[in-house]
Amino acid sequence: MKLITAIIKPFKLQEVKEALIEAGIEGLTISEVKGYGRQKGHTEMYRGAEYSVDTLPKIKLEILTDDFETVIKVISESANTGKIGDGKIFVTNVEDVIRIRTGQTGSEAI
Repeated sequence: MKLITAIIKPFKLQEVKEALIEAGIEGLTISEVKGYGRQKGHTEMYRGAEYSVDTLPKIKLEILTDDFETVIKVISESANTGKIGDGKIFVTNVEDVIRIRTGQTGSEAI
């Protein structure tokens, strides 16, 4: 099992969600997060004053799956704008998972 964690632009969330559903992926956790990468934020003008925005709003998706290649492909294609800040995908090994309600473990618990 793998835990796929993806950081994407907020306006791509609906497109990514629809693509994952279409690919048959069930189960998704969505969090609103802030952060920065290489671009280190940006500057904006507000009422004539310039100020620095050092963290940008992003969406964090977490998906636990056995079919991680499909998840990576779907997210990569649907979240891509070709511009800086499109995000990252992290793949983490998961030793075990337990469904609290039934006590099922492993892939049965996903």
